[in-house]
Amino acid sequence: MPKVNLHKRDYLTSIDKDLTLTEFDAKLSPKQHTPSRKVNRSPYLTARNVDYRWGILDNSEAKSQLLDPHTKSQMDSYSKNIEFFIGTLKMPIGTAGPLRVNGLFAQGDFQVPLATTEAALVASYNRGANLITACGGASAMLLNEGVTRTPGFAFKSLIEAGKFVAWLVTQFDHFKQLAESTTSHGKLSDINVNIEGNHVYLVFEYLTGDASGQNMVTIATNVVFDYIMTHTPVEPDYAFLDGNLSGDKKANSQTLRSVRGKKVTAEVLIPARLVEKYLHTTPKKMAQFGQMTTVGGALSGTIGINAHYANALAALYIACGQDAACVAESAIGMTRMEVTDAGELYASVTLPNLMVGTVGGGTGLPSQKACLDLLGLHGTGNSQALAEVAASLCLAGELSIVGAFCAGHFSNAHHKLAR
Repeated sequence: MPKVNLHKRDYLTSIDKDLTLTEFDAKLSPKQHTPSRKVNRSPYLTARNVDYRWGILDNSEAKSQLLDPHTKSQMDSYSKNIEFFIGTLKMPIGTAGPLRVNGLFAQGDFQVPLATTEAALVASYNRGANLITACGGASAMLLNEGVTRTPGFAFKSLIEAGKFVAWLVTQFDHFKQLAESTTSHGKLSDINVNIEGNHVYLVFEYLTGDASGQNMVTIATNVVFDYIMTHTPVEPDYAFLDGNLSGDKKANSQTLRSVRGKKVTAEVLIPARLVEKYLHTTPKKMAQFGQMTTVGGALSGTIGINAHYANALAALYIACGQDAACVAESAIGMTRMEVTDAGELYASVTLPNLMVGTVGGGTGLPSQKACLDLLGLHGTGNSQALAEVAASLCLAGELSIVGAFCAGHFSNAHHKLAR
């Protein structure tokens, strides 16, 4: 059946109704007048620089909100995490839980801090968490770890590319020594070679300990990259530190079968009576919803199938000092719901791209450390547990939102809580 457009309106066709061609040209043309004074004279965080910036911004009301006395007293804490500092942003934080996790690393009942401005979100995750806990908890398993950086090299021919690879595969031990000389935590575990015509892409895979690790692997790979460019017997026409094969901060399908960051799966088995009690629907209807939305996801070209991992991960990442932009890749994964022979609901999630850490980055900032402390997961030895909690949280959210759609409560919940 052909696609039917019930209503179609080209926005640009309305321009001539509002603007003359001269006005249109004037709005979009470059402007050469002298710009206003630069707020960003120096990137460094000092009291003098902060005062200078606010002197240019000249907005006392905004300053009172962003540079309050408490923030001012903690300014030094932010010096390694931000440039051109002017203050801090306050976001509401709620907790979802208790969320019981029975993992290889995460064990116990967790109150999960979520930073968001979206009404109904924390309530939804709280409902799912309580359902999981009532069932005895989610079983969670860390499956794999690894963070990548992917240099790319261009040669004149496939012959040159082949000669380059023939030399390169003899150098792993030296590359490993060079890479690991830059970090006390990172370990180069493998290098995969991908040849595409006269281009060569190298996938450097690292273990990064309890750090999320993007900066760590970039610095380590750069040292090896410089060595390659200096010592290769076949000089490339051009080369770059990353050839965009890593999937860094981009939705990508390759990690569905491999890993970037931490790969975790979590599951729960829910009796029908608890599905009815907490979600006001049935296992059969939830499984039917899963089947229909899996086909819908395939029709739309979705990478993986899930309802809204991004909601959980964005709120958790912001609260706990993770790199929020990594939600673009971390929110890839598979949700599955089935009815067992006993009439129970089996639900599972698998997330191959969880970029989380409990040291480094923003994890040591005052508010973010406080959130990790609420979880009991700040510091060395806790990143694997944080990944298992994150996956279990996503499972809670999937159960709650699917239940809401099946019970016809989704719109009503947003209407009630958002207004």
